[in-house]
Amino acid sequence: MIKVLFTTLLLLITLDARENPFFPSDGEKDMPLTSNEDKTLPPLKRAAISFPPQARVLQKVTIEYKTLDGSVESKSIELQNSIDWHLPIFISQSYAENSNEQKSSSAEKEFEKIASIKYASFYTSDKELKIITTDKILRNFLLVEPHRIVIDFKRDTSLKSYTKENKKNVFTKIRIGNHSGYYRAVIELDGLYTYTMEKISDGYILKLK
Repeated sequence: MIKVLFTTLLLLITLDARENPFFPSDGEKDMPLTSNEDKTLPPLKRAAISFPPQARVLQKVTIEYKTLDGSVESKSIELQNSIDWHLPIFISQSYAENSNEQKSSSAEKEFEKIASIKYASFYTSDKELKIITTDKILRNFLLVEPHRIVIDFKRDTSLKSYTKENKKNVFTKIRIGNHSGYYRAVIELDGLYTYTMEKISDGYILKLK
């Protein structure tokens, strides 16, 4: 009888039992544990990210998201696209197309007059400034604090000082003053830019970058 009890006890000791049957054993896939926490969140409609004035190229977009088990992961997309820092980047889950944007891209550029003196008129379209004049540009350069472009036009004249503000325009203010042998236009900008200057048939085109 003692021998039988000893054998039974030995079998019970060597039995591979789980300590807690309510948790997964080794080799089983862990599943997220539920709780009474309310994890209901509003669905994504639209979010916007704004840029500082020096932003010019969008190189990468990275999104962090939370998975079912509560861990945080990320996904990135590599980009190399020029951007306009005035406009935000939108995040949404919609396939709707912007038909107005398509129409505007195919339409011809329209220039609006923002300043004019006897010898020169200034027209803008987005980040371009068209200067209609027969006068030759002697020099042009960029100054900072505030960011502004200085253009000297060759003409010996007694021009009165002129100032025109355009607060809702990229070219926020144009100031023109007379100097010996030339007159100077100072064009204030709404942010940080570089620029190019191109000669056209009836004047010049200044393009901000």
